[in-house]
Amino acid sequence: MRLDQYFRLGLFGIGTLLFRWKKPILGTIILGDRCNLHCTHCAVNNIQSSMAPCEQVRSEMLDLYQKGIRLLFFCGGETTLWRDGELDLHDLIREAKAIGFYSVQIVTNGTLGTDYPEADLVFLSLDGMKEAHDKIRGNGTWDKVVANLQQNARCNVVVYAAINNSNLGEIRALGDFVRAHPALRCLSFNIHTPFAGTETLSLSADEKLQAIEGIRALMRDRYPIFNLESGLDHWLSGDWKRACPQCVVVENGRHYVCGRCVEIPGLCEECGFLFAAEFSLLFGGNPRTIWQMAWTYLRYA
Repeated sequence: MRLDQYFRLGLFGIGTLLFRWKKPILGTIILGDRCNLHCTHCAVNNIQSSMAPCEQVRSEMLDLYQKGIRLLFFCGGETTLWRDGELDLHDLIREAKAIGFYSVQIVTNGTLGTDYPEADLVFLSLDGMKEAHDKIRGNGTWDKVVANLQQNARCNVVVYAAINNSNLGEIRALGDFVRAHPALRCLSFNIHTPFAGTETLSLSADEKLQAIEGIRALMRDRYPIFNLESGLDHWLSGDWKRACPQCVVVENGRHYVCGRCVEIPGLCEECGFLFAAEFSLLFGGNPRTIWQMAWTYLRYA
């Protein structure tokens, strides 16, 4: 992002604090649920096996922009599967930038390619090193992702890892991998959210503490971590407000505040999305979070 865009985001944050705005700033468009994988922790793939047409996505982008959204994510399903005639995800990213979004980011499993130089950040789902990752996402997926990373035109890939009880021991190894790889910018963690059918992967209270301490240890050792330390503390204690009104998710024309999980009874209390805690603290005026967010996003976003 440009410095003037950071400045405008800062003004938005100040307005939110002073006037208690509940205006959204970050939007996610779900392009569809079609996916080429069947990951053990995922409960939302291939239910309809559909992708939204371009006109619908364009309409959703314009609507979000008019509502004040300036940070945009494209997600799936597998986001890179999106097609409409001759148009593909590269075209959607370029159109989003032309509309005026400050930052356009995508989430992908990386098996079909990771080279999206038009995107500000490419969030690449890796769930550990080869054995652990393939156990979750399927045999051969790790090798495909690593091979695809060799084609990247710029260092805009953020590894996006969801920690559950089968990959809890992979935190340090992932940190080493990201720090050493020239195509990878930094590493962002989430904790498994127990959607229906995935509850057996949930971390116990002791395992959650182990995961948070593992992430915190990487921060102490100056690994390139996209999470905020203050967010880790408050996520673990649970003393953060949800849902976060500054975040909006759109799927098939439906708008959800914070995420789709808000409509599932009891799931908000089990939320493992660490960024949700960070945004809640940020717009709640937590001074430590404000400082860490400014420093981290200037460095990696």
